[in-house]
Amino acid sequence: MKPRASGQRRVIPGSPFNVPDPGPGESYDIDDQVVHDRHGLGRVIEKTGDHEVVVNFGSTCRRIPLPSTKLTKL
Repeated sequence: MKPRASGQRRVIPGSPFNVPDPGPGESYDIDDQVVHDRHGLGRVIEKTGDHEVVVNFGSTCRRIPLPSTKLTKL
């Protein structure tokens, strides 16, 4: 049996690990209208750096970590 050369990896084109980097994502500012898949329509009331936002959904306020696939800016 031959030893495998170090540094050479087999590339599998359909691998789920070959996903491109999504990049920085959307940026949210205070008073932006957003929609969440679970909570519905809301407005950004607070921004905590680039890592989370606080959104007022009318009946409740939620702190949502970023990036979030369920949160969309309108």
